[in-house]
Amino acid sequence: MKLFFMSDIHGSAFYLKQALAAYEREGASTIVILGDELYHGARNPLTAEYGPKEVTDLLNAHADHILAVRGNCDSEVDEMVLQYPLMATYSILMHEGRRFFLTHGHIYSENSLPPLAPGDVFCYGHTHVPRAEKHGDIYILNPGSIALPKENTPHSYGVLEGDLFTVKDLNGTMYKQIRFTE
Repeated sequence: MKLFFMSDIHGSAFYLKQALAAYEREGASTIVILGDELYHGARNPLTAEYGPKEVTDLLNAHADHILAVRGNCDSEVDEMVLQYPLMATYSILMHEGRRFFLTHGHIYSENSLPPLAPGDVFCYGHTHVPRAEKHGDIYILNPGSIALPKENTPHSYGVLEGDLFTVKDLNGTMYKQIRFTE
């Protein structure tokens, strides 16, 4: 099973269309969204083609393939218009015998990890900076932001296939990669 990870859409129909084209190109079965779907938030600029309603329609067209967690810019109103559950601050995903802790990153973060076991994977968004690293006996993944990347990183998403996680720019060029070896 191939999983497609994205985060921090922030209401950008322009970048979501590109990310969904990448999802189709990758042939993934599931879209994992790590928060901040519809709104830009008070600290962020408006995104290209800012359109929460259009973003809602685009995401709802894929609702049966989406697993999502709530970000700091998401609200209960968002769950009323999106046709998939959104309000959990975290979710647990088992993939090929490995536990993935999915969250946005504003409550749990690298500096405030939840209880994890050796070999577990901590997946988050929020920082808008891609990560694919191992810290001690825990893997740290962040697909970056499709709409508002920071620290001179590309507009990016992540793909998990087997034991390989790859961060790619929206054109599909590899940016970072890590293989789970435990």
